[in-house]
Amino acid sequence: MEQQIFRDLLEQNKLSCSFAFNEVNQANAALKLNANTSSVGFMYRHVAETMLMFGYFFGMPSDVANTTMGQPDTGQGADVEGTKTLLDKGFAMLEQLIENTPAGGWNESIDTPFFGTVSKAKLFAHVLYHNSYHAGQIGLTLKRG
Repeated sequence: MEQQIFRDLLEQNKLSCSFAFNEVNQANAALKLNANTSSVGFMYRHVAETMLMFGYFFGMPSDVANTTMGQPDTGQGADVEGTKTLLDKGFAMLEQLIENTPAGGWNESIDTPFFGTVSKAKLFAHVLYHNSYHAGQIGLTLKRG
């Protein structure tokens, strides 16, 4: 039952975010809401990289390089297809995490530099929130663009 709940949460996140993520393309990747915000491509890349980097805390390290977290937008989101590949890899990593977490394992404590010690479930929820947050920013930018 626990695994199914997490599967459902992930599937809903993928669906909700897809309405914005599926609209990102080479033609709109450089759009910005205003001069002080990051581009659509940068935010898209940031979601993909961050999801994979959070895998480290779940015991699933990735070789993805951090080019966006805490960094200014200098065109890192120009390769939309490469970012889509990373995004798919991130969602696959979360699916693997769900399948490999035993019953009761979501209560396991994880030490993070951002949030201190949190449960695996809480960190998973943050990853989904982070995806949704930036999907909303991307959607707003695309609508305005």
